[in-house]
Amino acid sequence: MSEEIERAKRVLKIEAEAILGLIPRLDERFTQAVRLLFECQGRVILTGMGKSGFIANKIAATLASTGTPAFFLHPAEGIHGDLGMVVKGDVVVAISNSGETAEIVSLLPSMKRLGVKLISLVGNVNSTLGKMSDICLDVSVAEEACPLGLAPTASTTAALAMGDALAIVLLQARGFKKEDFALFHPGGALGRRLLIKVKDLMHVGEEVPRVREDALMKDAILEITSKKLGVTSVVNQRGELVGILTDGDLRRALEKGGNILSHDISRYMTTNPKLIDEEELAAKALQVMESYAITSLLIVDPDRKVKGILHMHDILRAGVV
Repeated sequence: MSEEIERAKRVLKIEAEAILGLIPRLDERFTQAVRLLFECQGRVILTGMGKSGFIANKIAATLASTGTPAFFLHPAEGIHGDLGMVVKGDVVVAISNSGETAEIVSLLPSMKRLGVKLISLVGNVNSTLGKMSDICLDVSVAEEACPLGLAPTASTTAALAMGDALAIVLLQARGFKKEDFALFHPGGALGRRLLIKVKDLMHVGEEVPRVREDALMKDAILEITSKKLGVTSVVNQRGELVGILTDGDLRRALEKGGNILSHDISRYMTTNPKLIDEEELAAKALQVMESYAITSLLIVDPDRKVKGILHMHDILRAGVV
């Protein structure tokens, strides 16, 4: 095995051990930190310098997307005016491996005067930051993955993992659901999968192809062609759904030979078409279509009158994939 592979394995092993080393240290302080964040009446402000700052920024983003209002405050900018973004009722989460980062330590007196609570993630609980925190979480590591012991590697991994642990425990404490998550991600594929419903995409009114059950096949072909959905619903005299005819049914009928145009549509329609409720997610509709190898689903009201139709292309155009 190459020397590069061995070195990479060493890095991953050290960083994995750094995370596993956090587990025995989870105690009442972690519970207190979760409670403090859960009860926060303001915002949660993450701060850190250098590589710890990148970790703090990511944790802030994770908290914000999972129901805990949070943002990142650069400590160097904080001591030059941005501390004005912090108000009483906020909770600050500071990350520093040494616990002596000058920019963060310089913020501490002002934070105390503002009356904000302080949670720290530090590699040295006896540091200035550790001692001045309301709650100090130990994220120290035995060694960095860097062979020089200089580049933050295992220490930042441990801090990130602890931040994720806080965010996910908070998510569960808040009863945060997939639908809540989607509200904060409306522009992405996840949001579209969790927010867009059948009723948002289905064709209604005159766009819905329908023919009477006593119609001839030529009438059905005209309806399928004009509505351009590759299918038509079939209804009885009361307008109730009794079947569906697809372009696939037409092809199979033609393969049998004969002049099908003058035949009754009832000879070829499917009498138990797949239906879906308009309140279902479009993603669920796509799943049903794929399961049954079909391209359309009908939507009916309680009286079994056809309300709408949803085609697979409608779902794909909406980006629900």
